[in-house]
Amino acid sequence: MNNKLKTAVAVIGCILLTSIYTTGGAFAYQYVLGNRDAFTDAFVFLPDTSEEAADETRESAQSRAARRKEESEREARENSQVEEEQNPETVPEREQTERPVPNVGKVQTVPQADTATAVVCDVTEVVKAAMPCVVAITNEYTTYDYWYDRMVDEEASGSGIIVGQNEEELLIVTNYHVVEDCNDLYVQFIDDSEVEAYVKGTAPDNDLAIVSVFIEDMDSDTLDAIAIAVLGDSNALQVGEPAIAIGNSLGYGQSVTTGVISALNRDVFADDPDINQGYLIQTDAAINPGNSGGALLNIRGEVIGINSSKIADYVIEGMGYAIPVDTAKPIIEELIEQETRRKVSADKRAFLGISGNDVSKDASSSYNMPQGVYVVRVIKGSAAEKAGILKGDIIIEIDGEEITAMTQLQGVLEYYTAGTQVEVVVMRQEQGEYIERTMDVVLQHNDN
Repeated sequence: MNNKLKTAVAVIGCILLTSIYTTGGAFAYQYVLGNRDAFTDAFVFLPDTSEEAADETRESAQSRAARRKEESEREARENSQVEEEQNPETVPEREQTERPVPNVGKVQTVPQADTATAVVCDVTEVVKAAMPCVVAITNEYTTYDYWYDRMVDEEASGSGIIVGQNEEELLIVTNYHVVEDCNDLYVQFIDDSEVEAYVKGTAPDNDLAIVSVFIEDMDSDTLDAIAIAVLGDSNALQVGEPAIAIGNSLGYGQSVTTGVISALNRDVFADDPDINQGYLIQTDAAINPGNSGGALLNIRGEVIGINSSKIADYVIEGMGYAIPVDTAKPIIEELIEQETRRKVSADKRAFLGISGNDVSKDASSSYNMPQGVYVVRVIKGSAAEKAGILKGDIIIEIDGEEITAMTQLQGVLEYYTAGTQVEVVVMRQEQGEYIERTMDVVLQHNDN
């Protein structure tokens, strides 16, 4: 077959195929148009040669869809009614979920005129009225220097609040740790005058102490300059109300800081069974070393707390604590009734007649011994020997005051004159255990 013939056959073949596809397509198109109702459920609209046909098709499909939706909703309502009749307890829950959400009201602002005392801006008048009742306290004490293996004299600063007066004394409340182990105490008043002071009574468990200053040791100008504090009601405190702290911060003299009551009834020392202070006031008014024993005031200038301690940590700020004044009041009333003792001169000072070593807490737990002063030697002819104190006894108390160290025992004896009778409590080892014994000792003069 030559090329011309092949070309002619190919052209004829193409014409035949085109005719077949065209005829089939036209037949299919006519079939769909003639049976478009069967295709409506599957397609939203069908193509047509006119816009009117397309619109009619879409409208028909949408009508059927709306009708099916309506029938579905009606069936759901009927099923719901049947369910409610069979399970009436489910109705309230469904009704509750279908209720409209109530409108939330706006915050009601409080007029500033009604809470003028709630804004701490200018506290000059409060401070002016309260400063005369706050004092600075200096504690001169002796401590052991482990580096140089010797006893050294040290000095610490604190604060106090004038809370009362009797015929002979001015009474000042402070923290126990401010006056602990003191050799000498000095109180500085608002006019910068300084007077020697004495520990009248202590309550170590509550970190409270009463210090007295004899009025005869004070100038009339100082008496005119100072004042007795007004004690407020710490039970009425509310978190967020203003707080003002006054104290001898860092020993530089009286300073003032302000803040608010941050929290009530804080227990900072929950892990220490020896400290019972689960009632502390927390404030963000700065309370630094030296502020201890100072006044925490409300906006009226009333003492609501006695500044007691501060958490010292580089990651913590604005967390100072105070003993509520209502907690302190009964303790203060008890302590001011105790007798104030003055140190006697060296030529009249009493002498017990022993030498001893400290039984510390560590030694006590390690060797199962009572804490106190272990009697190493009893001087012949001394008051201790005459009373029956023996070598090996551990002195734990003198006249009701707990003894835990030799320096403390010596400090206590500085308040007694020769010839004074005191009650000494010792622990004596008998048959492998320590037995408590109480002895009356008539102190003697130190002839040495």
